[in-house]
Amino acid sequence: MDKSVPSGTLKLHAVMGIVLFLGLIAPQLVHGFYLPGSYMHPYADGEEVSAKVNSLTSIDTELPFGYYTLPFCKPVDGVKQVAENLGEVLMGDRIENSPYRFKMDVNESSVMLCLGHALNDNEVKHFKQRIDDFYQINLILDNLPVTRFTKAKESDLVLRWTGFPIGFPDESRRKYYIYNHLKFKILIHPYEDAGIGQVIGAGDGIDSFPTDNGVKKSGYLIVGFEVVPCSVPHPDPKDLQLKPYDKLSSISCDPEGPYQEIKVQQQIVYSYDVTFVKSDIRWPSRWDAFLKMEGARVHWFSILNSLMVISFLAGIVFVIFLRTVRRDLTKYEELDKEAQAQMTEELSGWKLVVGDVFRAPVHASLLCVMIGDGVQITGMAIVTILFAAFGFMSPASRGMLLTGMVLLYLFLGIAAGYVAARMWRTLTGNAQGWRSIAWKVACFFPGITFGILTFLNSLLWANGSTGAIPISLFFILLALWFCISVPLTLLGGFLGVRAEQIQYPVRTNQIPREVPPQKYPSWLLVLGAGTLPFGTLFIELFFIMSSIWMGRVYYVFGFLFVVLSFFASGSVAVYVFLYSINYLLFDLHVVGTVSSILYIGYSMLMALAIMLATGTVGFLASFYFVHYLFSSVKLD
Repeated sequence: MDKSVPSGTLKLHAVMGIVLFLGLIAPQLVHGFYLPGSYMHPYADGEEVSAKVNSLTSIDTELPFGYYTLPFCKPVDGVKQVAENLGEVLMGDRIENSPYRFKMDVNESSVMLCLGHALNDNEVKHFKQRIDDFYQINLILDNLPVTRFTKAKESDLVLRWTGFPIGFPDESRRKYYIYNHLKFKILIHPYEDAGIGQVIGAGDGIDSFPTDNGVKKSGYLIVGFEVVPCSVPHPDPKDLQLKPYDKLSSISCDPEGPYQEIKVQQQIVYSYDVTFVKSDIRWPSRWDAFLKMEGARVHWFSILNSLMVISFLAGIVFVIFLRTVRRDLTKYEELDKEAQAQMTEELSGWKLVVGDVFRAPVHASLLCVMIGDGVQITGMAIVTILFAAFGFMSPASRGMLLTGMVLLYLFLGIAAGYVAARMWRTLTGNAQGWRSIAWKVACFFPGITFGILTFLNSLLWANGSTGAIPISLFFILLALWFCISVPLTLLGGFLGVRAEQIQYPVRTNQIPREVPPQKYPSWLLVLGAGTLPFGTLFIELFFIMSSIWMGRVYYVFGFLFVVLSFFASGSVAVYVFLYSINYLLFDLHVVGTVSSILYIGYSMLMALAIMLATGTVGFLASFYFVHYLFSSVKLD
């Protein structure tokens, strides 16, 4: 079974797994910029090109491990970790230098990378375990992940994978083999700079890039990075008197064998070929193959069908409700005061609760806190999805999505504090206690998130996974929380309590009206409210879950933004969580208790965030609708 996962898998340790802003603006002279993506790097003939390695990843365990946790070849000048942003660390990426070095447009074959040391029992055990768990090696060249192509067994369909397996087992012989020879193909596009300022185009547009001082440059741009892994037994290592990057005898990759076995005391020879191929792919289009989503027609027809059904049903309900309310208002206002008093006993429905509709709930503080956190999460999601939908985001900028979400959440604390404090003053009629509300808003959702992450992180630490958040980053996140988010939330609370109080259109009776027994239990009505929103979401939810847990690139944020506009109530989070459990059981097939606990923990965190966001949207929409409705009634 062939399974793989791209480097930089979107395993969002904080909340959802979806979205960001990406700003690539260079304010220097006439430098152009390209969105989405990053600056191009032209290479001259013969210039050295170095590949990097990312964490070993598996969709079966969801536990990333460092590349050099296995005894692979190491760079001559030592292993050096590449500087990473906040999002990359949270995603479990660990990008390091590698011994793979090429020369631009210089083909090489049978190059010896290194001669490994004799494997011990523990190293052989780790190799076999990683192969059984379908771990993938993720190489990066000029910010492009390595890809490979395989042909489907039952058809001529060619499948594209990101990364390649460590090796493969032979269950019949109880042997394991390693891919120790790699055949690289690097796609390059000719580049020539005329020495004038030009802006990079998109699609099939220009791909020239301005240079400093008007100096004319030429060379090649890397637009593709492909690999064919092979398992090849080399001659007895004792007979090899070669150093790294020396030539070996001609290597032939035969799919039928023989293969390089992994066994105790075995010294493995690692080697590679590299071929440069000129391509018509322009530099701005080199990520197109990664951004092409599977099932394009599913996105179009299914999503549009869901939107049409929901729009139709919502329209019918709105028209019926509007006509009913308008008829009742007209009839009620035509009566004089005496007739209205006589009619009081006959009132029913929304007119019967005039004196109780704006009564403060029993747990008003908890409601305000949840609304504040919901505003913060909703604002973060909308802004990041908008940035992504308009093209200000690309998988080329690893970790920037999650970094942007974290920063947006921190700075939107001012909006959370404002809404929560103003709602508190509206519900209670006084400003006392707003500091407590603001503090609770700043600590409620982040505190739950921090507690869940600490527990899950302890599991990752215990397993030695690179997905574990370093202790230093924990302190950085705490500092960001208490030095930025909390003060901004308190500032928002101060502004909210000083803002004009929302005036109710009707008076609230001192004695609450007795609530008659309901025909259906409340929890059943709550669950029913989430069915229609989930109906518009579940199709796109599969692609989102695949992006988070199976390493597929999600880039149709326009669809996601349209779908999210139909969220109405927090009960949809229940269906999202149940769907995530269904995805775990029937689509993901993770291996091990720790991996399952991690998945459920992250899913619970995601469901909580969705509940707060959608519940907030539903409450605020209902509150302002009821306020508008009763403000239309003429009462003394």
